[in-house]
Amino acid sequence: MKDNCSISKGLKKFSQSQLIIPIIALVLLVVFNLIRDPSFFSIGINVNSAGHKVIAGNLISILNGASELAILAIGMTLVTSATKGQDISVGAVAAIAGSVFVKTLKASSSITVSSILIGVVFACLVGILFCLFNGFLIAKFNIQPMIASLILYTAGRPIAYWINGGATPNVESPLLGALGGFIPGCPIPSPILIVVLFVIIIKLLLKFTNLSLYIQSVGINEKAAKLNGINPIIMKLTVFVILGVCVALSGSMNVCRIGLINHETILIDIEMDAILAVAIGGNSLGGGKFKLAGSIIGAYIIQALTITLYAMKVPAVSVKAYKAIVIILIVVLGSPVVKSYIGKIKNRLFSSKKSKVEVSK
Repeated sequence: MKDNCSISKGLKKFSQSQLIIPIIALVLLVVFNLIRDPSFFSIGINVNSAGHKVIAGNLISILNGASELAILAIGMTLVTSATKGQDISVGAVAAIAGSVFVKTLKASSSITVSSILIGVVFACLVGILFCLFNGFLIAKFNIQPMIASLILYTAGRPIAYWINGGATPNVESPLLGALGGFIPGCPIPSPILIVVLFVIIIKLLLKFTNLSLYIQSVGINEKAAKLNGINPIIMKLTVFVILGVCVALSGSMNVCRIGLINHETILIDIEMDAILAVAIGGNSLGGGKFKLAGSIIGAYIIQALTITLYAMKVPAVSVKAYKAIVIILIVVLGSPVVKSYIGKIKNRLFSSKKSKVEVSK
């Protein structure tokens, strides 16, 4: 009897978790691919163009391909929680940061570890500056986040174009190839390792500070947070500082991947995927409580869906349409209306089980 009670409590706790929708979606994708093609998740050892042994497979492609999106989803989650809205300019600002990264590398006599670090630092400073522009409009003037970020969404890529004089300069170096591909001797793609390191840093930041509590407090009830000594303006600007670092890292990583900066195509439409990752992750787009793990899983779900469609030989022009259909289903299942309906059914089931147990006693 105690075992049944503990199991029912565990199921109830899981059903109330924000992670239930992304986990179910991920499981469904896994099951679908196992039925469609059992070899979809097979992992092998290949030799890359540099002659090094590396791990390869669809699973590695998913983890690797979603690296920039996973980092942006973290920043978007925090912004959504604090401001009750989304920044739609992250792709454009990433293009600006990537252009600054390339400009810095081109200005140095040779590409070294120090020049790359300097480039990343400058990219982060510029990314923070432009994100703070959005944050200032939102925090100080109470402009709706999507409207405030529409300015840079429109003007960001032209600014990236001006930074490099209208050119699409190449930056070639074994160091950049290692950061965008594989470090010699390490079979795991570098972008995956960068995401793991960044997630650890963010988790430690949120764990050993009150930042998570303050951000959620501002998102849930800004007036109440202010009465408790939390400055909403500072909190909103803080999340945009973090978002600035996220867009800079994403832009720099993408440059390292392809070895050039193209203001028109770099991380195109990634802002929509970042918002969807937040929604698929079970986080409310209306702000408040958040779960970073959900958004990160959401990013990998989107990439897994893309890889699955390509594996099914779906034409590239049709991938977005098919992906939109699946994402609509996931988002609808995670909507408050559906959650409320499921909650009612769940409560009836639990109450009926409880009454049966009491009768048996």
